[in-house]
Amino acid sequence: MADGITVTKLNAWFGPSHVLHDIDLAVAPRAVTAIIGPSGCGKSTFIRCLNRMHEVVPGARVVGTVLQEGQDIYSPGVDPVEVRRRIGMVFQKPNPFPTMTVFDNVAAGLRLGGVRDRGVLNERVERALHAAALWEEVKDRLGKPGAGLSGGQQQRLCIARALAVEPEVLLMDEPCSALDPIATARIEELILELKRDLTIVIVTHNMQQAARVADATGFFLLGELVEFGPTSQLFTKPVDKRTEDYITGRFG
Repeated sequence: MADGITVTKLNAWFGPSHVLHDIDLAVAPRAVTAIIGPSGCGKSTFIRCLNRMHEVVPGARVVGTVLQEGQDIYSPGVDPVEVRRRIGMVFQKPNPFPTMTVFDNVAAGLRLGGVRDRGVLNERVERALHAAALWEEVKDRLGKPGAGLSGGQQQRLCIARALAVEPEVLLMDEPCSALDPIATARIEELILELKRDLTIVIVTHNMQQAARVADATGFFLLGELVEFGPTSQLFTKPVDKRTEDYITGRFG
């Protein structure tokens, strides 16, 4: 059962630079939440705080509460590796492991988690590739390098890799920015299918994409959450003048 995420008073720093300021936001379960805003406004930092990827950067730190399944992921004693298994991530540029086959790319997280049974691996890899709408295209190429796929296929391979460990939440940081319109449409269809089982948070610079796929949207500016609400409302009747100015193209 997918669970949402509740963020309270979230602040983040890179060294002395304070990049996120008192973010309060509730991510609904089994829905798509989009994060929009101009470059450098803290969108990517925000979602990297949701699965403890931010702290991987030297000198970076986080203060605040991120509740998932009722547990604060920043509580002492919480294993960040387990957090990242439950809250998976797909990045802007497709990043399959270049020396690995299609099969081994998808199986990588499972093997890291200690799965050795070949039958289990086969079943989970096939299920993840089906879930990522990629199985029909690669079922005869499982032993070939993942880097040999097209850009759109590589991104779906990375989604399959994230799905194989059966996360509850999937974070997507500009997942289509390196893709052509056809591959982008495939990923958007996939997002709408995946939300039946997963909670999804997507960062996008493409406001049309947010309007197409997201149930709720948050507008970030200069490290602050300016406005958050149902996507249709945010795009048609924004409450804050800054949101309206951004959506209508007056800046950004």
